[in-house]
Amino acid sequence: MTDQQITSAQNPKIKTLLALEQKSSERRKAGLFVVEGRRELQHCLHAGYEIDTVFYCPQLVEEQAEWGGAKRFAVSPEVYEKIAYRGSTEGVVAEVKSKNMRLEDLSLGESPLLMVLERVEKPGNLGAVLRSADAAHADAVVVCDPLTDLYNPNLIRSSVGALFTVPCVACSSEDCIRFLKQHGIRILTAQLQDSELYYDTDMRKGTAIVMGTEATGLTDQWRQAADAHIRIPMLGQIDSLNVSVSAAILLFEAVRQRENQ
Repeated sequence: MTDQQITSAQNPKIKTLLALEQKSSERRKAGLFVVEGRRELQHCLHAGYEIDTVFYCPQLVEEQAEWGGAKRFAVSPEVYEKIAYRGSTEGVVAEVKSKNMRLEDLSLGESPLLMVLERVEKPGNLGAVLRSADAAHADAVVVCDPLTDLYNPNLIRSSVGALFTVPCVACSSEDCIRFLKQHGIRILTAQLQDSELYYDTDMRKGTAIVMGTEATGLTDQWRQAADAHIRIPMLGQIDSLNVSVSAAILLFEAVRQRENQ
């Protein structure tokens, strides 16, 4: 059967799609979020997400995938230009059903490695941390007291699909601390005060690396719950690194230690 054609940006389905892209309240209400690109959609499917609706531009899609049996609409180049954020997304944008993973849903191994972020606001930073977590094969990323929703389109784009390859949970700091203590996972807080160099800290056992915002750092709740405080040496005049850069450094120190044990 031929897919329905959409040639106007005023089509109600296009208006709904744009609302999902732009408003977290619409995403929560509908239980849907927006993903661009065939690679990202494949990561969605492999992670068990259900694609609800696909909008594709026949002039840009080289070959049509199954897209998990989703509803399909062919859109004109003009409409696609309206709904696509990037110009190189292979002509496909989709609405995907949300998942609300909880801490209890995480499947942790014997010596898990978790990245925990408290109140990180910028979606681009969180997306970059997810890419590093994927590369380091971390067991999960936990976002505590989040200031952005996990299905923010900028987060998904900057993660290049890593949101779907790394288990990611949003929760309160209180719940996360309780979970880590119950599972015997060491809490290492990244902070300048009262800390030791990160490469002098044992990360071979179950470890949660905890980072706060670049502006204010971590709250006292995390500092007091920590088993150790760690820092990255700063040899220049600037006293902070981008949170995603710091996360990558600390995650790969854990990888180095575990490979050498």
